[in-house]
Amino acid sequence: MSDELFIVVGLSARPGKEDVLREDLARLVAPSRGEAGNLRYDLFEDINAPGRFVFVEHWESPEAQRQHHETGPHIEHFHAHGDANVESRDFIHMLRRVVP
Repeated sequence: MSDELFIVVGLSARPGKEDVLREDLARLVAPSRGEAGNLRYDLFEDINAPGRFVFVEHWESPEAQRQHHETGPHIEHFHAHGDANVESRDFIHMLRRVVP
């Protein structure tokens, strides 16, 4: 079985902060895609619920994702500045592929 890790994360913006959060989250995409071990890092917005954002991530290993989350300067910046615009973390699913 592979060590690959898939993650799906849903966040909802505080009312009135949808545009600011969208910009803050969008700034995470390019640097995250450039990190060692990243295979996919996409940001989506729910068509039926503007202000609800979903990340779909694919990492070579749990360690690569951990490095991203714990030491990425862009992630640290978001937690220090953009996190205040998040109303809720709706879900975090850490997944492994069953059938390749």
